[in-house]
Amino acid sequence: MTLSTGMSTATVTGIPDTATAGTGGPAFPAGFLWGTATASYQIEGAAREDGRGPSIWDTFSRTPGKVAGGHTGDVACDHYHRYRDDVAMMAELGMQAYRFSIAWPRIQPDGTGPANPRGLDFYERLVDELHGHGITPIVTLYHWDLPQSLEDRGGWTSRETAERFAEYAAIVHGRLGDRVETWTTLNEPWCSAFLGYGAGIHAPGRTDTGAAFAAVHHLLLGHGLATAELRAAGARQVGITLNLAPISGPDPEAVAHIDGLQNRIFLDPVLRGEYPADVVERARRFTDWSFVRDGDLDLISAPVDLLGINYYSPTRVETRAGQPANPVHPGSEGIAFVQGEEEKTAMGWSVVPSGLTELLTRVARDYPGTPLVITENGAAFDDVLAEGRVADERRIAFLDGHFRAAHAAIAAGADLRGYLVWSLMDNFEWAEGYGKRFGLVHVDYASQRRTPKDSALWYREVIRNNGLPS
Repeated sequence: MTLSTGMSTATVTGIPDTATAGTGGPAFPAGFLWGTATASYQIEGAAREDGRGPSIWDTFSRTPGKVAGGHTGDVACDHYHRYRDDVAMMAELGMQAYRFSIAWPRIQPDGTGPANPRGLDFYERLVDELHGHGITPIVTLYHWDLPQSLEDRGGWTSRETAERFAEYAAIVHGRLGDRVETWTTLNEPWCSAFLGYGAGIHAPGRTDTGAAFAAVHHLLLGHGLATAELRAAGARQVGITLNLAPISGPDPEAVAHIDGLQNRIFLDPVLRGEYPADVVERARRFTDWSFVRDGDLDLISAPVDLLGINYYSPTRVETRAGQPANPVHPGSEGIAFVQGEEEKTAMGWSVVPSGLTELLTRVARDYPGTPLVITENGAAFDDVLAEGRVADERRIAFLDGHFRAAHAAIAAGADLRGYLVWSLMDNFEWAEGYGKRFGLVHVDYASQRRTPKDSALWYREVIRNNGLPS
């Protein structure tokens, strides 16, 4: 049957009202929150409309050779114009929550000064549409689209950017705070710092290891300053989202090195008020840490109401003489990153659901009392649209395995309160362009036709049952 959401069948393909999920398997706690997630630059399009200024991803993607296929987010999924249909589709698919990000350049085109009212108007319309369909909005303030003008003045290597971020957070909360309860400040600062400023494979495309460490600190400082602004304005729930991974291997020193760069360099400042001593010492060859000022860590470690965890795959390392450093892990000479024999996604990432159990239980053990939410988990596969259907059994198996892993972590004592699948629909996958499909919903980019995949309907049944099939 056609989705009964009032959407034009010219843009959305219907799916049968059947699914393979059922009851009898693991059940989740009452009130467990299920939903999905997206990011502004990946779906919105309308890159030059209604006063939006350029972001670092506009600049990066328009630079030849930076993004596969020469793709940009100029149009993406055209969500800016199609958000009503997309929200209706979410409702038909049973989503209880929707995590989306605000495009900073829509609010402050050059990163400073008064708000652009047309930008705020769009997000107000989106939030109202979500509430009208009974979907809880979860706002991420920064998912990588830094205003280009701030990058021109130093970007996240500059303390000014952290200060401007707090001002921006206050502006957004001033418009949406009466309708949004849950706020996450940053998404995956590891990617922003180490991929964007160290390895140069994400925007802004800089290759300066010292700058990457400065970016780490100023991103976290931005989180702390924005948290203070949100708290002062009465925000009910404030947190941060980190991309974490369990690190394993036969050499404890190599494991500690990579775990420090991937996990503890963010977890410890936010949840303990300190940078890990071993990470600080190893990084002295790249930075003197002079950008850390008295009082910064007090701001960064203000209590959070939730920690968002993005999990995709574990990392395995081993010592190997002569191995050059991995550019996204500074100082990792002599450490090799190895793959197991597990199934791989289209991104080449190992599918290891048990890694999620390990990660959640580790965070619960090492940082007790921290409420957790899976803010991203999903997989890209080579989906094929055939006769109006995408039979993505591999994604269903992936999600089923990871949901069971999350359930096992809850049973072991992790305070996990929700699970947001990445992503609602296929979209601009950063440096991969449009070649990788993570969505529960297939997007034909030429026509913007949406086709919910079999995994979307399967997930709807999981949400309905708050549990998994036996």
